[in-house]
Amino acid sequence: MILPVLSDRKIIKALKKAGFRYAPKRGKGSHTALYKIDEGGRKLLVIVPRRKETPRGTFLAILEQAHLSKDDFMRLL
Repeated sequence: MILPVLSDRKIIKALKKAGFRYAPKRGKGSHTALYKIDEGGRKLLVIVPRRKETPRGTFLAILEQAHLSKDDFMRLL
């Protein structure tokens, strides 16, 4: 699957659909922090840089932090 180049707004919108919320006192400057409590009670923290075009490597790191597959994320868009 070819990954699209996405803006931070589209990534954050999809993460919010997956149950993530803004992390209070975490997102500062040029990054936005979101968190979610998973089924095991662990807190997942995802850091999204504010960019019009997020590099693919950064996008893959965000998916890893969020414990989402590429297919799952694409369904959220």
